[in-house]
Amino acid sequence: VFIMYKVVKKATELIQDILKDVINEDDIVVDATLGNGKDTIFLSQLVPYGKVYAFDIQERAIKKFIEDTDMNIIKNVVLINSGHEHIEEFVREKPKAIIFNLGYLPGGDKDITTKADTTIVAVKKGLEMLLPGGLMILIVYVGHENGKEEAVQLRELVKELNRKVFSAMEINYSSKDNNAPFIIIIEKNDNYRGHI
Repeated sequence: VFIMYKVVKKATELIQDILKDVINEDDIVVDATLGNGKDTIFLSQLVPYGKVYAFDIQERAIKKFIEDTDMNIIKNVVLINSGHEHIEEFVREKPKAIIFNLGYLPGGDKDITTKADTTIVAVKKGLEMLLPGGLMILIVYVGHENGKEEAVQLRELVKELNRKVFSAMEINYSSKDNNAPFIIIIEKNDNYRGHI
């Protein structure tokens, strides 16, 4: 059992391990779904000389993050109370990594969720902006109706990606629960310098 625990990490731990290998101290990164702020704080620690842009459509999530965090210490985070589909309006630099932790705000209103139409727009824009050699990571939750539709459309988008520009993989956790989340990782070719 102990060996299995070491091999099959929680999705968030696995993602953090991957990002540690890719992100440099001065990189620009995006948390496309602030939520409870855990990903944003992790990213801010990875880029002490860079910047984290964190999006959330719910003002409640932004306020809670500010209340729970010492913003005098975390000076490299830019909080954006807007949908991630507007990423290009706020992020002018090319990010090294973009994370989407889809679904609803933990402990919040479960009727307010990310939606396939805006998520797909944000993913397409994010992939265009991503630095060569950069990563986009999506944790997809299918335990709600919007999540099921997001999963379908994201898998279709991945199938249509230009393989000369992107490599992609999906990580699934074997489970009796059909609603278990899965991870999509998309890497932009390190040598690619054009438009997608």
